[in-house]
Amino acid sequence: MDLGISNRTAAVAAASAGLGFASAKALAQEGVRVAICSRDAARVNEAAAQIGNSCIAIVADVSTLQGGQDFVRKATAALGHIDILVANGGGPAPGNFATTAADAYITGLQQSLLSVVGMCTEVVPDMKSRGWGRIVAITSLSVRQPIANLILSNTARAGVTGFLKTLAREVAGDGITINTVQPGTHSTDRVRQLYGETVDGSALGIPTGVIGQPADFGSLVAFLCGESARYMTGTNIQVDGGAYSGLL
Repeated sequence: MDLGISNRTAAVAAASAGLGFASAKALAQEGVRVAICSRDAARVNEAAAQIGNSCIAIVADVSTLQGGQDFVRKATAALGHIDILVANGGGPAPGNFATTAADAYITGLQQSLLSVVGMCTEVVPDMKSRGWGRIVAITSLSVRQPIANLILSNTARAGVTGFLKTLAREVAGDGITINTVQPGTHSTDRVRQLYGETVDGSALGIPTGVIGQPADFGSLVAFLCGESARYMTGTNIQVDGGAYSGLL
């Protein structure tokens, strides 16, 4: 299926591994010129080589509002403009209410909410001026169904979902779509850090019995950036093997 985005440009944050990497690779396979970032120069350069299609490696830390802005500015300088933004970043530290200090919420909100705000403040005005844009944020299933021992992530991801839903309605008439994708348990470094090297999907209550593959997730992100998804905006899509049990 041709998504109609060949020769578009994309900035994919935190994409040296995991779901960010898979999203960048899926876009590159559609002919999109991609810029990715990581805090580690060696890792981001290696990832860019694996992604191909002249992927651009940028060293940037997107864990703060300013860091998110800085990455987008560097990506814009490298690509000329940005048609597609995939907002992504590492999750905050684990913990529950009893073990999480009050000031840790400031760090968590910077990392998973304000960083996305920063990226959007940089890309949206130019997208509006050109009458076309796609923003896809990688959040978490915890927005719909809070995950135990991840109180910071549960809190910040819910906040960014509210921000993006509001922004999506404001710019819908400007040719810009904004959607979030809410991953459940996927085979990533983050999941292995939380649950160990061997993750049993059935033991975690996933109806499919297996955890997700990043490449499949990346394909969905690419679809949301394509022309066929032009009428989808303000949506929050869970990709979780059926783990979410709610009706809405």
